[in-house]
This record gives sequence, structure tokens and C-alpha cells, in this order.
Amino acid sequence: MKQVVVVATVSLKDGQSEGVVEALKALHKATHHEDKGCLQYDLHKESEKENTYVFVETWKSEALLSEHMEKAHFKAFQAALAGKVESMTIQKLEKIL
Repeated sequence: MKQVVVVATVSLKDGQSEGVVEALKALHKATHHEDKGCLQYDLHKESEKENTYVFVETWKSEALLSEHMEKAHFKAFQAALAGKVESMTIQKLEKIL
């Protein structure tokens, strides 16, 4: 199985941060406790952009990442961000070295 590295960046609309940090932290905690195959799931706030958050993740496989995205805690996170997101980018990377 090939590991998958994900960099997920979420930029919020101005004035839409209420409750979002709590949702990000809840997703982080639940993922660490409940998701098989999660090797790394780190949450960061971008230093130069007030409302931008970045997850850096490493998964044992694409299949386990897909399972994560179907879990109740991931869907609750999506619902908490509904209407608050300016942009979101998901990069899937394959480690070379």
C-alpha cells in the first residue's frame, strides 16, 4: 500500500470564523481517536492570513483516507463549515524521498 499525504487548506469568508476553530479541533481529535490508518493529522493556522487553516495529513492508504471522509465526524465538520468557506484546496501528494 502506498501512503498518501494530504495538505488541505481552508480559507474562511470574513466574519465567518465563529465556531469553526472548535469544529477544526473536534475533527482533529476524532480523527486521531477513531480513524484507522491515520499516521499524521496536524492542524495549522496560516501566519499571514487571518482566516486560513491547514491540515497536513498522512494516511496508510487512499482507501483509509476515503473511509475517513465518510465518517460522521468528518461530515459534522463539513456541516459546521457550510456557507463559511471562501476557498478550499486539497492536495494529495506522493512522497518521493
